[in-house]
Amino acid sequence: MSRVLGIELRRSAALGTAVILLVIGVVALYFAEGIAFATGWMQLAMSQRLYLALLWPLALAAGAWQGSRERRSNVTELFASTPRTRAHRTMPTLGAMAVAVVGGYLLMGIAGGVYIIGTARYFPIAAVVVTVVGALALIAAVWLGQAAGRLLPSLATAPALGIAGLALLLLIPGATRPHGWLALVFSPIYEMNMPGAYADVPGRASLSQAVWLAALAGTAVMLVVSGGWRLRVAALLPVVLGAALAVAVMPRDNRYVTDAVDPVAQELVCAAGEPRVCVSRVHSGLLGDVTPPAREALTILAKLPGGPTAVHEDTTTYFPDVFPAWHDDVVLVRVETGEPVLTVDVVAEAFATPPQCDRPTAPADKLAAASWLTGRQPADAEAAARWQALRAQSADEALAHLLALRKAALTCTVDSDILTR
Repeated sequence: MSRVLGIELRRSAALGTAVILLVIGVVALYFAEGIAFATGWMQLAMSQRLYLALLWPLALAAGAWQGSRERRSNVTELFASTPRTRAHRTMPTLGAMAVAVVGGYLLMGIAGGVYIIGTARYFPIAAVVVTVVGALALIAAVWLGQAAGRLLPSLATAPALGIAGLALLLLIPGATRPHGWLALVFSPIYEMNMPGAYADVPGRASLSQAVWLAALAGTAVMLVVSGGWRLRVAALLPVVLGAALAVAVMPRDNRYVTDAVDPVAQELVCAAGEPRVCVSRVHSGLLGDVTPPAREALTILAKLPGGPTAVHEDTTTYFPDVFPAWHDDVVLVRVETGEPVLTVDVVAEAFATPPQCDRPTAPADKLAAASWLTGRQPADAEAAARWQALRAQSADEALAHLLALRKAALTCTVDSDILTR
């Protein structure tokens, strides 16, 4: 069997399919929306799933082209006259096409991993599960395509099936409104776009999708090996039962994946030594880049009596709104892969208000205060005007204004002219 599988890998559409999926997948990862997966492994896995919008229809079309091979070669009757059963003849081809799509998909992931391997230190097991479900989606697609190619052996079947597959993925969200969770069951790309730094895909969502895709793959295999109408009718049973089970497993929460947060990814990892500088676990590979400007900022902020003594990453998430614990002596800063943390930005966040305040510090005030402390003119015109007003005062007067701004920020009593009056 392994020898036959090797022959099928060389002589079928398998290798060409793998190369096409790999090339299109890598181009999509790097150029479709910029490097959206730069944060870490979960973001890479979800980005790969998003681009199944391109790969899934291609797998369908490749399977249909392969499925019509016997008819195109005019050997259908010749193969039917052999003593081997149809199932025995087609299994190596099914295996070869499955190996091809999975291989292309995994190589696409490896190509993305090369970009982030230097900074992505946190590897959640959920990222593996998301990738496995994506590979299962491609197996189901290529086998379903083979079934269609065998039942409708026309040159038009492959391109028509590819277009239909793309249309199906795009129409599922609209067809299932207002029950978005149904789209999550039947579409491998739904809610996989623009994953945040702490993104997660709950296990129940992946389980539901895996059940549906395995059922779809099972139906496709039965259609490929069928020799009569009875088995073709029976092939409907796995997909019906799989759909029912998948619907039962999936929670009824819309935005179930979009709202999911991985608490382990949010856990703080701190640099050795003092003063204390910490980032989230998902950004732990950036800790060496964040620590020097953060500690420089804390040295500058030591000019303020009662100033902050530590810097932590701001792990705030939206949808749902979850804020880190607030401490007056800790500066919270946003950390983004590919965007350096600057000393002046850290100093500015020392004048930020707690998240529950309805009167936040104006960005121009924060930047003007930070610029005065660091001795650098801000590029923003409004902040520059307030910075000039501070420079026009004596050092003690300007410092008093900064202390008043910080006190007002911590007590949620900031006025619009606190730096200039």
